[in-house]
Amino acid sequence: METLTASCVDAIETPAVEGLIFRPFRRDTDYPSYVEMLNAAYLEDKIDAVETVEGLKHEDDHLTHCDLNTDALVAAIGGKVVGQARVSWWVNDVGERLYGISGNVHPAWRGKGIGCALLRWQEQRARDIAAGHPNDGPRALQAWTMDSALSRARLLKRAGYQPVRYGFIMARSLEEPIPDLPLPAGLEVRPVQPAHMRAIWEALDEAFRDHWGHRPGTEEDYRRFIGWPDQTPQLWQVAWAGDQVAGMVLNTIFERENIALNQKRGWTDPICVRRPWRKQGLARALILRSLRLLEQQGMLEACLGVDTHNPNGALRLYESCGYRQINSSTTYRKPL
Repeated sequence: METLTASCVDAIETPAVEGLIFRPFRRDTDYPSYVEMLNAAYLEDKIDAVETVEGLKHEDDHLTHCDLNTDALVAAIGGKVVGQARVSWWVNDVGERLYGISGNVHPAWRGKGIGCALLRWQEQRARDIAAGHPNDGPRALQAWTMDSALSRARLLKRAGYQPVRYGFIMARSLEEPIPDLPLPAGLEVRPVQPAHMRAIWEALDEAFRDHWGHRPGTEEDYRRFIGWPDQTPQLWQVAWAGDQVAGMVLNTIFERENIALNQKRGWTDPICVRRPWRKQGLARALILRSLRLLEQQGMLEACLGVDTHNPNGALRLYESCGYRQINSSTTYRKPL
């Protein structure tokens, strides 16, 4: 068994599970069983998502403030990943220094103390990282989970995490009538070209500065954005005012996910409008264009995610366009 770094060793308490070891994440061999573990967890937790090796590798190629050699730990049995935990950190727009924790355990190995051990390690690792940071504002551990992931939510609550923000996953049938609404005067939707990508990303980041918890985008975020394996820019609805991006709906069809889950679903997400073009009906017009486009692609349903307390009334807008809640999520925090 390989030697763990000092950041890993001190906080590990191994449950009495035959063959269980904790070790660093191995990028050369762990992805197949890592994906298998995550997809089994999603199925158990009623989360309509399917991970791929390609997608996870791309995410890991563009991490910010998360070193997989020291900030990621796996629980393994017989060489296969049965649990996984990561720690990252960032400073948001209001100066809060947050230490994000994410992880999961294969359903077959839940209830044996593995999740608790991983969480204790994450909290200690976050404290070790924080010890090297300036004490210049509020600090907290932060975790996010779908509410249908009951075991994860229970684990966080028992460890003292408190809900601070809520979200919905919403769906809209494409078999229902889709109204027609023209774009506001002076705006047009253009086919996305490679030369547009920087302007689109910068407009997206700017528009989401009003979103709770926003942090400034980094160059690594941009590289992740332009290289995302499931990206479908041919489906994007981006409205331009001259040479300025006014708003957008970045539609995606996850083909492999649809096949695995036996569904015909497209995602109208993310959605944003920059401040000078708000309150003109642009978001609604782009959403309706997107719904018709997904219907033409043979989809039966459109989905999106929303912060239930979005300051710009996004939840009300989506409801008025026919979307209805199908799942919910919670962001939790615990003072560091």
